[in-house]
Amino acid sequence: MAASGYAEAGVEAGVPNARSVRVGVEAGVQERVEDGGALYARNCARCHDLGLPRTPTRHVLSGLAPERIVAALESGTMRTQGAERTPEERRAIAAFLTGKAVGDTPAPPPLRMCATSAAPAATNAPQWNGWGLSPANDRFQRGAAAGLTPNDVPRLKVKWAFGFAGDASAAVQPSIVGGRVFVASVPGRIYALDLREGCAVWTFDADIMVRTAVDVGDAGGTRAAFFGDVAGNVYSVDANTGRLRWKHHVDDHPIARVTGTPKLYAGRLYVPVSSIEEVAGADPKYPCCTFRGSVVALDAATGAVVWKTYVIPEAPKPTRTNKVGTQLFGPSGAAVWSSPTIDENTSTIYVATGDSYSDPPAETSDAIVALDLKTGAIKWSQQMTAGDAFNLACGGPDPTNCPDAKGPDVDFGSPPILVTLASGKRALVIGQKSAVVHALDPDDKGKVLWSTRIGRGGALGGVEWGSAADTERIYVPLSDIAFRQRGLDIAGMTPNPDVGGGLFALQLADGKEAWHAAPPGCNGRPNCSPAQSAPASVAAGVVFSGSVDGHLRAYSTKDGSIVWDFDTAKEYTTVNGVKARGGSIDVGGPAIAGGMVVTTSGYAQWGGLGGNVLLAFSVDGK
Repeated sequence: MAASGYAEAGVEAGVPNARSVRVGVEAGVQERVEDGGALYARNCARCHDLGLPRTPTRHVLSGLAPERIVAALESGTMRTQGAERTPEERRAIAAFLTGKAVGDTPAPPPLRMCATSAAPAATNAPQWNGWGLSPANDRFQRGAAAGLTPNDVPRLKVKWAFGFAGDASAAVQPSIVGGRVFVASVPGRIYALDLREGCAVWTFDADIMVRTAVDVGDAGGTRAAFFGDVAGNVYSVDANTGRLRWKHHVDDHPIARVTGTPKLYAGRLYVPVSSIEEVAGADPKYPCCTFRGSVVALDAATGAVVWKTYVIPEAPKPTRTNKVGTQLFGPSGAAVWSSPTIDENTSTIYVATGDSYSDPPAETSDAIVALDLKTGAIKWSQQMTAGDAFNLACGGPDPTNCPDAKGPDVDFGSPPILVTLASGKRALVIGQKSAVVHALDPDDKGKVLWSTRIGRGGALGGVEWGSAADTERIYVPLSDIAFRQRGLDIAGMTPNPDVGGGLFALQLADGKEAWHAAPPGCNGRPNCSPAQSAPASVAAGVVFSGSVDGHLRAYSTKDGSIVWDFDTAKEYTTVNGVKARGGSIDVGGPAIAGGMVVTTSGYAQWGGLGGNVLLAFSVDGK
């Protein structure tokens, strides 16, 4: 039997009787469940039941509110697929997956607002602003701004916890600015919380999910907060009140999104643009692919476009038709997944790019690209893996749309870090999904200075979301997540508890390993992986690194010894009265400022541990 036929037969056979999903519900909902089961089997199961990369399993989807699934199909990540279904069919699929009808989800408790919500945010308080803290994206909190000493770190305890109502995931980078925590949630609600108490100063509802951190700064005489959503919109709101200042749609491609955090610098907001077209490309009927990654410079005061540069200069053209007659296009891809890095000395912006989605592979995919800060003109690019054209057809049951190049999908999910070496020479250091860490010369057109392998790498392996660097070393968390083979078991992927993880300290000067901290292990925890996909942060002589196993650990920068270990995967009493628990730590890393360490916890993707909590730690919890 052909691979696609085998997959469809397997998922059809594996769909449970709808009556086992929800017994005793009203007849109308039961009918929707039954209809939804058939719709799911025909249109969704081939991806969600077979554990494809970047695809949440049915088990993960079953934990969501039905409203979230409908929103994803109507205006979210799955809006392209959802457009082929009627409103009633979308609700039927949601009812099948969750056993609940839209409207059944109970309302969360009233949000606890701060008594001093009208007071403006402090402007001189220590901060962790945006993704990488500094224009160089080094994720290094220097000196007194951390408010911690090495002796304080072992005494860190939870000061407060905040729950995201109805969410099964809390995987985003928080920001600390002006005595407030700015953080996004899955449905797109932005919270400004008091750093010390966790009460809410204001909230703002974006149109759809927000995965970026929030960058805060002055724009046109106003203290503003900036972020992007997964529909390709960028927002500016008043940082003191949450009032919308402007909103701008940065790309017209139907599945473009903003995943990397926009960077505010000198009156302009630099926005990286990505997409999930490599997911849509798995469908043989989809005309893969036409998206190109880009950087957009906006006037921070008004949102007006100053310039926009596609990192693939050539527009996609028709290439060939696939075996079912669908016209294919290329070149495409090279999404910019991470926050831009600013070089103040040379007025340059550096971005790292994703893989190509279709043939022919682009020369600027899997690359570091340097652009002129003022004009957006490309100064140079350095490709680290050539020929990496990939989409999810390559690993799925129907390879029709897989590019002939069939690349390894080992692009960049994290930004380059700009550092100055002891010699005075400068370098861009960055980890790749190939599990190779590179140093490039920004002053010699990206010439490779050194490359060091730390693991096996792969589509989900190697370095995922980011490293941190101080003045001597780069600290690199290793994913290398692996899964146990379960055939067509629709329970979804099961992480291998014996593979992946570890933290590596490499010398900035030559890439040689200073130390390596092996993962402590899962110790029998179900659905556990030791992989360390989340970005690291460094402060107070320690490296903070979260793990898919649910632990947030602090490692000594001297030798990699663990000086503090907190298991976030448990239930919490929250300041906002929402039932919350922690889980896997991924995508976002800890923000450190003013004696506080703030992180999100919960990420059920890849068979991990779901959760919905924001945790704030302080010395002795005081």
